[in-house]
Amino acid sequence: MIEVRNLHKAFGAVKAVDGVSFTARDGEITGLLGPNGAGKTTTLRMLYTLMTPDRGQVLVDGIDAAVDPLGVRRQLGVLPDARGLYKRLTARENIDYFARLHGLPEDLLKSRRDALIEALEMGDIADRRTEGFSQGQRVKTAIARALVHDPRNVILDEPTNGLDVMATRALRQFMARLKGEGRCVLFSSHIMQEVAALCDRIVVIAHGRVVADESPDALRAQTGESNLEDAFVKIIGSDEGLAA
Repeated sequence: MIEVRNLHKAFGAVKAVDGVSFTARDGEITGLLGPNGAGKTTTLRMLYTLMTPDRGQVLVDGIDAAVDPLGVRRQLGVLPDARGLYKRLTARENIDYFARLHGLPEDLLKSRRDALIEALEMGDIADRRTEGFSQGQRVKTAIARALVHDPRNVILDEPTNGLDVMATRALRQFMARLKGEGRCVLFSSHIMQEVAALCDRIVVIAHGRVVADESPDALRAQTGESNLEDAFVKIIGSDEGLAA
């Protein structure tokens, strides 16, 4: 479980994150939505300890990120907005490298890596250098690398960005599988179709603040809209009106 309590982060005079609080629970997929510049990526970067909040607290399975950031990283599997593969290495070597960084013994490394290659249908690319990979192949490799240490909490920043229809479909199925295993899945997306199909709960951020935190059905009921995209626009529009 990931708990976010009153997070603040400013860059000079700009308040990128201004008191964000929410909980992403085990066995659920939580969507983090918001317009560009709303503070989503900054929030995620504080969750996986790439940035330090000015104020507030992040707890991952009860571990305080400010007290034990390494302990938090062990509990997290992260697909960041920048995929950052080592292009001279094969997909298999990229996965192995990160497994060794996490201290996995060789026998466990092999079984975990092979299971992920099978689950993500990477058999045809596992021994190819990642240079020249398609966007879908890069994402698959980055996800396998992020999950090789078997984390209970998974953060995915725009995981389907740039993917074709079949790769997007496969990734959605994989996310549902992670949920079925009882993991906590938190992901950001601009694609309402996948949010509606996947999310148990949706956290909407605008102007660095949480403006909604509900199930998809509750958001539709709250706004009186049958379409989730229309509900999202109404929530953001209402917030912008209040902010003005």
